Amino acid sequence: MVLIKSISGIRGTIGGRAGDGLNPLDIVMYTAGFGMWVKENFVLQDKNLKNKKAKIVVGRDARISGLMVNHIVIGTLIGLGIDVVNIGLATTPTVEIAVPEEKADGGIILTASHNPEQWNALKLLNQLGEFITDKEGKEVFAIAENEQFDFAGVDELGSLTEDFSYEKKHIEKVTNLSLVDIPAIKSANIKVVIDGVNSVGGMVIPKLLRRLGVNQVVELYCEPTGHFPHDPEPLPGNLKEVSKTVIKNRADVGFVVDPDVDRLAIINEDGSMFGEEYTLVAVADYVLRNTKGNTVSNLSSTRALREVTEKYGGTYYASAVGEVNVVFAMKKNDAIIGGEGNGGIIYPEIHYGRDALVGIALFLSHLAKSKKKCSELRTMYPDYYISKNKIQLTHDINSDKILTAMKNKYESYPINEVDGIKIEFEKEWIHLRKSNTEHIIRIYAESYSPEKANVLAGKIIKEIKEIN
Repeated sequence: MVLIKSISGIRGTIGGRAGDGLNPLDIVMYTAGFGMWVKENFVLQDKNLKNKKAKIVVGRDARISGLMVNHIVIGTLIGLGIDVVNIGLATTPTVEIAVPEEKADGGIILTASHNPEQWNALKLLNQLGEFITDKEGKEVFAIAENEQFDFAGVDELGSLTEDFSYEKKHIEKVTNLSLVDIPAIKSANIKVVIDGVNSVGGMVIPKLLRRLGVNQVVELYCEPTGHFPHDPEPLPGNLKEVSKTVIKNRADVGFVVDPDVDRLAIINEDGSMFGEEYTLVAVADYVLRNTKGNTVSNLSSTRALREVTEKYGGTYYASAVGEVNVVFAMKKNDAIIGGEGNGGIIYPEIHYGRDALVGIALFLSHLAKSKKKCSELRTMYPDYYISKNKIQLTHDINSDKILTAMKNKYESYPINEVDGIKIEFEKEWIHLRKSNTEHIIRIYAESYSPEKANVLAGKIIKEIKEIN
């Protein structure tokens, strides 16, 4: 059994003994820790809010353990004297939108994102509906693990409100975006296949598509049963069935989301992969050609975004890995769009969170107005390929020593130290960083072809092994 604390919250497998996974006692402990942190930071410090109760929004994806976790989380928060708004089955970006709409003090999303169905997690949001920082997360974990809880008396218990309208509100916000061109999408008569991996994406995306004017929608695994029909991470090896479905139905495009709908993978009309790195590139291209501005992605994302950004006179900025870090860099550098190379689109005009619904609406607008096939649209962008590798750390391998040695070896090249070290070559790069969730060093290399990326990665791995 596994329990992992990271910048994105607390996650683990269901079952086993307390402390070995995300089980009822663990759920209570970390929920209470977050609830106390919210009260201490957003309610108790303000003397003008003496009689005000904290409010937290709770939503969940469709995974099997979701209802059990939901009951425990809501009961714990009410026991702390916190009012709860339960929005039920909802995407991660839907919960992020609901928090400020409700004028809440925080939010909890019950989802393990792309992890298999035996996993679940508590993703923690601040009062803006954005992920709490690494520092804030450590404060929450400290409260939880030291059991610094102060539960409410019977007359001070929190209340429960249920509002299941946020799916509709989310769709309305997306379709009202200025760059979403519904008439263009409708006139293009686009046929779409959607794989909802039997989670909340299967509920909301077909509705979004029809609202966008897509009248031909082929639904694949759109029942929110929580029984994932394949590995739910939207990587090429997991998308063979949807690829065949696109070809069989002569669809113009296929969309695949992960269980909480913050990542978007795109399938071309011929069944080939658009490329997870290029979801952000294509959407950014559409946004930048209509709005001048800057962009941000994390250090492990393709340099194609930089080239597209500079083509339109904008400036590209790189952040540390992690959504909260991308958001921080976007705000600091006035970016009009950003995200991560895993198919995560962050578009501040609607909110600061990865949102596959926004990605779909903007991509379809781009596709319709380009009057190109999906595969033809992909050829508009430079071809780069990323080789993703890792080295398992042991007591004999000093990660800091490795990073320092590689920095010194390549000191004549541009090096970014925001998150590990990223070494820039003329049209290639290598990124070495310690994982936030595993005892490994991640090694990402990008080049013109898969073969060249693998050669570059292999060269660096060999040099690392020679250090120890």
